[in-house]
Amino acid sequence: MQPSRRSFLRGLASVAGAATAAPQAHAQHVHEPPARAAARPAAPAGPIPPGELGPGVIPVASPDVPDMPWRVENGVKVFDITVEHVRTAFIPGRVVDAWGFNGSVPGPTIQVNEGDRVRLIVENRLPEPFSMHWHGLEIPNDMDGMPGISQDLIAPGGTFTYEFTVRQNGTFFYHSHMAMQEMMGLIGFFIIHPRQAHTPRVDRDFALVLQGWALLPNNTVPNSLAMEFNWLTLNGKAGPATTPMLCKRGERVRIRLVNLGMDHHPVHLHGHQFYVTGSEGGRIRTTAVEPANTVLVGVAQARDIEFVADNPGDWHLHCHLPHHMMNQMVSMVGPLMTSHANMAQPAATSAPNAGMFPGYPQDMFMVMDDLVAKPETFGMRRGWSGGTMGMMTVVRVLEPELFDRIQALKAEQAQQAGAR
Repeated sequence: MQPSRRSFLRGLASVAGAATAAPQAHAQHVHEPPARAAARPAAPAGPIPPGELGPGVIPVASPDVPDMPWRVENGVKVFDITVEHVRTAFIPGRVVDAWGFNGSVPGPTIQVNEGDRVRLIVENRLPEPFSMHWHGLEIPNDMDGMPGISQDLIAPGGTFTYEFTVRQNGTFFYHSHMAMQEMMGLIGFFIIHPRQAHTPRVDRDFALVLQGWALLPNNTVPNSLAMEFNWLTLNGKAGPATTPMLCKRGERVRIRLVNLGMDHHPVHLHGHQFYVTGSEGGRIRTTAVEPANTVLVGVAQARDIEFVADNPGDWHLHCHLPHHMMNQMVSMVGPLMTSHANMAQPAATSAPNAGMFPGYPQDMFMVMDDLVAKPETFGMRRGWSGGTMGMMTVVRVLEPELFDRIQALKAEQAQQAGAR
């Protein structure tokens, strides 16, 4: 039995009896029923100290998106949130005038603990009224952010303070509750960590926001009224500009997916099978688990997937809708631009389209490795960027030596940036 598989089974020790009775080939599909979770340290009896996490809990990493800073005032975690115009780029050279929070599209990731008291001071710098909704949170009605029902709209230049205690844990998010503003990019993660880690505990925890945009050529402003979308992003970036997610071989990985747009997204992971362990309502409390490698993330939904990264290599994670695997997907490519295919060829002696292929060309393969190079892409196969477009990113399952080398490169880059 391979070491990585042994480590996986150790993580599922509470079902060892059932696992050993199953064939070895099926061992990777064993999942620990929550009712028979392995023993773990008791959760803290009182509030978790600011800046700390519960036993076994690790912080979430949201590639290409910063964390939301906070401060403590009389035991309350205070977040200052500004909603504003943000000029960003989906890939190098494709500039977009979107709307975001604190200079980021999507907004910075909020991370708090179950039981925290939070205060969120929202300032509206948009040219129109705004209201913030905390998606999935069970909070007092006057804090829900529903314009006209639970509060007045926040006027341009105005502020509103939301304050409540978070009593859940899981993958939630915050967003404008003005419909067209949502299509301008106004969303961010609201992660509530449990008081103690769920079992089996994970070694890596990532978060990705799925969004769709309608951008006409030579136009930087999204068309929020459109029903077709030609730019698809993960955390505000389109492949190959999306930053790969890195883990070591044998580690257990969680990826949190949130979708806010006009399309549902069947998200597929190459090379591994996973389990869906959470939704926008929190942790799934059931023993009926099924292995999968594609999960449908509907509009306004969240899905947490978990898997053991026991298959080394660079693996795509992407929406499997064909139009969502290409950048700038407009009707100027493909058959609508191939009228020349039916024209007579020089020295043609037969029918004008002899030897031609109707509908050709369809796909494009554009290599831009150097343009999107960063420490996280170090060591990837030359030409990798050509097949990574649209709502696509990469999960890199690395041997420890390469993982540590990349971490050193990241630290060196951060040091250089700090010295400027």
